[in-house]
Amino acid sequence: MTIYALKPAFQGLLRPLVHALAGLGVTANQVTLAAMAGSILVGAVVGWLVHAGNAGSAFLIMPVFLFVRMALNAVDGMLAREHGQKSDLGAFLNELGDVVSDAALYAPFALVSPFGPLGVGLFIVLAIVSEFAGVTAQSIGAPRGYEGPLGKSDRAFVLGALALWVGLFGLPGWIWPLPWLLSALLLLTIRNRIVAALGHRRAAS
Repeated sequence: MTIYALKPAFQGLLRPLVHALAGLGVTANQVTLAAMAGSILVGAVVGWLVHAGNAGSAFLIMPVFLFVRMALNAVDGMLAREHGQKSDLGAFLNELGDVVSDAALYAPFALVSPFGPLGVGLFIVLAIVSEFAGVTAQSIGAPRGYEGPLGKSDRAFVLGALALWVGLFGLPGWIWPLPWLLSALLLLTIRNRIVAALGHRRAAS
C-alpha cells in the first residue's frame, strides 16, 4: 500500500486549477522548475534557521510546503497529459527535479538532534535509489514503478508529520533510530519495485 493510490482523487480536486493554469499559458515544465526551485529555497531557509537556533519555527514551514509541492507535482503531470504538453525534456525535468527536491528538503533533518548526517544521508541516498529503481523499470519494458511502502508521496507525508512534530515539540532522544527504520523501508521499496518490474517483464514474454 502507498499514498500514491490516492492520487486520482487528489487530481480530481486540482483539475479546475489545472484548466485555469493551462488557459493562462502556464506550462508543465514551468511548474516542475518552480517546484524544484521552491524546494531548494525552503530547504536552504530551514537549514539556515536551524543552524541559527530557530528549529521550532523553521520546521513549521516544511509541512505546508510539502503539501504545496505534492500539489505542484500533480499539476505538472496533469498539464503534460491532459493539455498536450508532454515532452522529452519534461520527462528529464520531472524525474531529476523530484530527487533534487527530495534531497534539499530532507537535508535539514540532519541538523536536528538526535538525528545526524549519517542516518539522514543514508535515507536521502536510498530515496534517490528508490526513484531510480522505479524509472529503470521502463528500460526493460515495464511500467514506471511506484510501489511502496515508502514512495515519494509516503515520504512527503512522513517527513511532513515529523517536521510538524519538530516544530511544535522538538524530538525526544529515543527517536534516534527513525532515519534507519525509514531507510529499511526504502530498501523494501527498492526491492518491491525491482520485483514488480521483473514480474511484469516475465508476464509479457
